[in-house]
Amino acid sequence: MYQERITLTSKDILEKDFKIDTRGYRPQEVDRFLDEIIKDYDEFNTIIRELEIDKKALLEDNIRLKQEVRNLRTKLEVLADNANEPSGASGTNADLLRRLSNLEKIIYGKE
Repeated sequence: MYQERITLTSKDILEKDFKIDTRGYRPQEVDRFLDEIIKDYDEFNTIIRELEIDKKALLEDNIRLKQEVRNLRTKLEVLADNANEPSGASGTNADLLRRLSNLEKIIYGKE
């Protein structure tokens, strides 16, 4: 996906040959190549920033979904507990405390 945005590979950089002038490499050719490298590095940095933003959004979604799963599990436990109680029976004090605790978990989102 991001590869088409990058023009140079490490192999391209490693194997780049500059023509030697009487005073050394041709400065214009070296400058053009360095400009291309700089462009790629800028693109890499842009890609990294985009991926960091995506990662942050995914982590936030993950946290939200985990909380939702905890809430749904707690609700299921409460419903299962209510289904197991005989109709018309108020239950023991321990049962009432357990149900109250489960309801608090639903309301406050605690495990």
